[in-house]
Amino acid sequence: MIKEIGKGNSVFNNFLAELRDVSIQKDRLRFRRNLERMGEIFAYEISKVLTYKNTDIETPLGETHMSVMAEQPVLATILRAGLPLHQGMLNYFDNAENAFISAYRKYDADEDFVIKLNYVSSPGIQDKVLILSDPMLATGGSIVASLKGIFEKGTPKHTHIVCVLASEEGIKTIRKSFSSKKTTIWVGAIDDELTAKAYIVPGLGDAGDLAYGIKED
Repeated sequence: MIKEIGKGNSVFNNFLAELRDVSIQKDRLRFRRNLERMGEIFAYEISKVLTYKNTDIETPLGETHMSVMAEQPVLATILRAGLPLHQGMLNYFDNAENAFISAYRKYDADEDFVIKLNYVSSPGIQDKVLILSDPMLATGGSIVASLKGIFEKGTPKHTHIVCVLASEEGIKTIRKSFSSKKTTIWVGAIDDELTAKAYIVPGLGDAGDLAYGIKED
């Protein structure tokens, strides 16, 4: 299932427009803050499909009955670009357990690459709701490798994948790799083109570099 948040008119698209804008994205603080705010919006939308329970709440003046979340999800992200997006969701799912994944592209002499995992730090996820966030879903390789790594901690009852931008190819990869699992992809917008070096076009550039500075290879 695909949920494309940017299809409707909302303030979400203002934040996405600023992320894409080559002049505005020079401000790293603003870039990180926009990712964080978009994470909050994704969290709010995902909260609508979670499980709820009825509970009694005592107020200073009486008692009321309310429907509240039955459990908190496990929030996972891929370092380093995913941190601001992850923080936005953590602002809303503030009692969630957290998982962190280190992944990188390993290139060969022909400039082809495979995704390698350095480590996975995660709680148990058996029969829990898992939300994995990464700003860009390009080839889908990082998401596939990360989920395979984290699934060693158990089998979630549902997996939500959150990306600000995705390519058509990346979405096809996720669908093919996890067709047998209960998975929902939440995305801000879907771009058609993917370059030979696996960058999304028009995209927004390298989210990690824009958020935290250019790294040495």
